[in-house]
Amino acid sequence: MILYFSGTGNCLAVARQIAKFTNDQVMPLTEAVRQDLTSERRIGLIYPSYDFNMPPAVRNLVPQLKISTNAYIFIIITCGAQAGNSIWTIRRLLREKGIEMAYSHKIRVPDNSAIVFGRNPNDQKWKFERFSKRLDTIIADVQAEHKAHHYAWWSPLAWFMGTKRMEQWMLRTFRPAVNETKCIGCGICSGVCPMRNITITDREKPTATNVQLAAVGPHCTVCLACLHACPQQAIEVGAKSSVKAHQYRHPDIKLKDLSRPHPQLL
Repeated sequence: MILYFSGTGNCLAVARQIAKFTNDQVMPLTEAVRQDLTSERRIGLIYPSYDFNMPPAVRNLVPQLKISTNAYIFIIITCGAQAGNSIWTIRRLLREKGIEMAYSHKIRVPDNSAIVFGRNPNDQKWKFERFSKRLDTIIADVQAEHKAHHYAWWSPLAWFMGTKRMEQWMLRTFRPAVNETKCIGCGICSGVCPMRNITITDREKPTATNVQLAAVGPHCTVCLACLHACPQQAIEVGAKSSVKAHQYRHPDIKLKDLSRPHPQLL
C-alpha cells in the first residue's frame, strides 16, 4: 500500500509511478487513517517538504496510522530543492509507534509554492527529466525492498522552522484567502482541498450571477491546492493576485484525480 499527501499532484504522480511496478494500491493518507492496514506487508509514505519539514497535516496524520511493526516501510519526499528535516521527523514519529522505516529518499519536482513569490512553477518542469533516473532507482530499490537511507544531516534551521511559534507564523502568513469579488462559488477549491477545509456558503449579499462564496477554514496546511486549481484565480496569498499562467498541476494528474471524496477529518 502506498499512501500519499498531495496538493498539486506531484506526490500522487510519484505514488502511481512506483505502484505501477510494485503492484501496490495507492491511497490518500487522509483516507488511510480510517483504515486498518496492519495486514499490509509493505507501506510507502509519499509527501512533500514544506518549509524544510513535513506538512503539519502529515505530521498529525502519521501517528494515527494502523500499520504493522513488521512491514517494510519506505518514505519518499518530493521537494523543490531541499527535504530539510522531513525524513528525520517521520523517523521519530514512526519510532514512537515502535516502527523502523527501512528506506528513504527524495526526488525534486516543480515547487508549487513558487507562485507565492511571483515565480512560475511550470518553468521547473525540467526536473522531471533530470530526476527520472533517480525515480527509476527508487522504484528498483522498493521492488527489491532494499534497506537504505538517502537524506541530509539534521538541520538546525529546519528545526527552527518547525517550532510551534514559527510554524504558526508561516501558516498565518501563507494561509490562502478568498477574493470575494472574483469567487463564483464553483466549489473546485473545496473539492481539491485534501483537508476538506474549504466550504461553499451562501453570500450575505448575493449578486445576479454569484450567490455562493468559498470560505477557507482554520485547518489549512498551506498545500496551495486551492490556489492552483481555482479557475477564477480567486484564491490569493498575502493579498497578491494569482496569475493563471503560474498555476500548476502535475502534467500526469487530472483535476478529478485530486478531487476524490473522503470522510471529513475534523
